[in-house]
Parts: sequence; structure tokens; C-alpha cells
Amino acid sequence: MIIGLTGTYAAGKGTVAENLIGRGFQYYSLSDELRLLLREKGIMPTRDNLTKAGNALRKKHGAGFLAELVLKRVKGAPSVANAVVDSIRNVGEISALRELKDFCLVAVDAPVDVRYERARQRASVRDPKSFSEFLVQEKREMLGRSTEQQLAACMREADFIIKNDGDFRNLYKRIDKVIGEIKAKISATAVKK
Repeated sequence: MIIGLTGTYAAGKGTVAENLIGRGFQYYSLSDELRLLLREKGIMPTRDNLTKAGNALRKKHGAGFLAELVLKRVKGAPSVANAVVDSIRNVGEISALRELKDFCLVAVDAPVDVRYERARQRASVRDPKSFSEFLVQEKREMLGRSTEQQLAACMREADFIIKNDGDFRNLYKRIDKVIGEIKAKISATAVKK
């Protein structure tokens, strides 16, 4: 199974990815592809630079460009039984990834006040310094144009949604439930064929 991750900022996508890696999933990231491209050009991979570069690359090469880079890696891997693809931010990327057999998109979300508090606590250089800055950044990422970040549209495309509004134990239970549902969906699809 290939699980794609999308969702709101600081909702816990990274924690979901780490949990899946711990279960033996191979990890791929559209943001990591961007970081590699920025490093090659000597550009610091700040959040703003990643956003600008991603938007520019999608505009130049098509909305699914970053996903196509990951697709090459997945298809070139010796054998990928289970994989997680992180950092999906545009519906064109979803369209490209849907060509993978057994691909399911999972959106991770949490209430805005919970997400802001998480971002504030981790105090990363990339995190907004105030709640109003957090909201401005979120709006920009949620409602972009065709080749920009479109998290709201991506979340509407999700096959499953994980609401991460509790502690780790609750999140891990929700991940277990989604994996079970994905396995059932894959089995049902296989039976129909």
C-alpha cells in the first residue's frame, strides 16, 4: 500500500509518517525533492524558499512535477510493498500519485488553536512567531491557484481523514484504524478484479 499524506500545518503529518516508518514503510517526501533542488542551487531551504520554489517548479513543469520525481524513486526502488509519500500540497500531485497501485490519500488535520500551540512549542525556525502570522501563512497554503499550494483542495480529495486533536496514543489508534480501512479497500478492489 502507498499512503500519501496531506493536511494542515502542524497537524501531525510528520508524526504519522514516523509511525508508518516504524511499521516498515519506505519514506518519500515531495519537500525533500525540493530541498535537494534548492541545495543544488545553493539556496537555503527555508519555508518561504521551499514554497516559492515549489510554486515556480509546478508552474514551469506542471502541477504534478514534484510527485513525478517521487514516482521515479518509488518505481526505481527494488521492491516497495508499503510506502508513505509526505508533503502533498497540490491536486496535480495527487493525480500523478494515483497512478500507483494501491495508493490512498490520507489527510491529517487538527483544530487551528491546537496546531498553533504545537508549532509554538516546537519553536522551529520555520514556524510562525505569532498566531496572526500563523493564520496568514495557513491561508496562503490552503487556497493557492492551480500551480500553488492548495491544501484545502487536497484535503477534499482525501480517501481518509485523521483528526489529530488528542495525544499520541489516540493518534496511533486512528492510524491503526485507517490502515485497517485501507487494507479492506485494497482487498475489496482485488476481489472485484
